[in-house]
Amino acid sequence: MPRRKRYCPAGLPIHVVQRGNNRQACFTSNADMAAYSNWLKEAAKAYEVAVHAWVLMTNHVHLLMTPGADDSVSKCMQYIGRYYVRYFNFQYGRTGTLFEGRFKSNPVQSNDYLLACYRYIELNPVRAGLVQDPANYVWSSHRANAFGQLVQMWSPHEEYLALGNSKKLRLKAYQQLFRAEIGADLTTEIRRALNTGLVLGNDCFRAEVAKLTGQPQKHLKRGPKKAPA
Repeated sequence: MPRRKRYCPAGLPIHVVQRGNNRQACFTSNADMAAYSNWLKEAAKAYEVAVHAWVLMTNHVHLLMTPGADDSVSKCMQYIGRYYVRYFNFQYGRTGTLFEGRFKSNPVQSNDYLLACYRYIELNPVRAGLVQDPANYVWSSHRANAFGQLVQMWSPHEEYLALGNSKKLRLKAYQQLFRAEIGADLTTEIRRALNTGLVLGNDCFRAEVAKLTGQPQKHLKRGPKKAPA
């Protein structure tokens, strides 16, 4: 089955996941995560990508960003891969690929879905049992979004800015979002969209993207398994 064509149009938020090859570790120290963050910052600036949320885990990365051009996300990830893999291989005396051959991505509709994606990304360390509070995990965007920590590569999305008329109100409103769990259905929807490359949004938004791309945006139901011959 041919791979679904990537759809990362300019101006639309994109959820990206980059995983270590065969789920192997792609970060083994804080220095590794700092190096990746530096090249992410450089790539975002070079290819006009606004980075809204992120989390660096031991064997994968989640990013939420809005590209300035249709090819910005691909160029950004290629840039990071080229420089970070070279660094990592030299640092640990290894050769070959580090990340899966193709990062996963899907467009995200604004409104409720975008802020849910923010939360899903920043709660990764909590779900993994690394911390009880996302604020205690250094390598994510939570301290920037929830507490106003200055991070050079951080760019607030319009919907984030709409949380309040002042910085103080926005921070308070954002913190409030984390006092409730993300519903199981929405969590499943986020994961399914990412794994399939389908858009994350309501029926109207999916229909609009399907019309623009010529690619169906509905999850097909699996049929009953056939008995082995």
